[in-house]
Amino acid sequence: MRLEPLSVVLTENFTPNKKFYFISGNEVTLMEKVKNNIVDNYLKIEKASLKHIDNVDNFVDNAGLFEDKKIFLVNNCKGVEEETLIKLRNTDGIFIFSQENTPKTKKIKSVFLKNTDSYLFDCYELDRSSKIKILNYFLKQFGLNIEEDIYWFLIEKLENKYVFFENSLKKILKLDQKEINLDNVKRL
Repeated sequence: MRLEPLSVVLTENFTPNKKFYFISGNEVTLMEKVKNNIVDNYLKIEKASLKHIDNVDNFVDNAGLFEDKKIFLVNNCKGVEEETLIKLRNTDGIFIFSQENTPKTKKIKSVFLKNTDSYLFDCYELDRSSKIKILNYFLKQFGLNIEEDIYWFLIEKLENKYVFFENSLKKILKLDQKEINLDNVKRL
């Protein structure tokens, strides 16, 4: 199933209820944010340890009987096929695959889309509607109201990369409500 990356990033209590997560795209900062949110939310519901693996091509789980569940962070999608996911299903924990788009990514995405126990996230630069969702989320979280000209200035002028957009918003949120004006925002 395909999920909007912001559904994980902007949801306080996203519940990681799938076995497999495939995060791809060309916006690395958003990919990292999605991955970190999945990991953080999984650790809230399960005692688990992180394990980095290069690929699942020749994966063997050496889990002991009383060992914690694992979050497998897979750096390379080499060897990912439907049969591979079937073999991995019995492993105690979850798999988070993260890979920037390549010509081979399309085939891998179709494998995850067919699998009912997986989420697929396509992470690309923020568009106008994504920026609006993020800005509205931050304003609501911090109980702030800003003037309309400031609002649209932020949407138009802030970066399209997630982490830079978020960091710029955090700088603005550090200002007192009375200090948030267009001149001060332009200086940040």
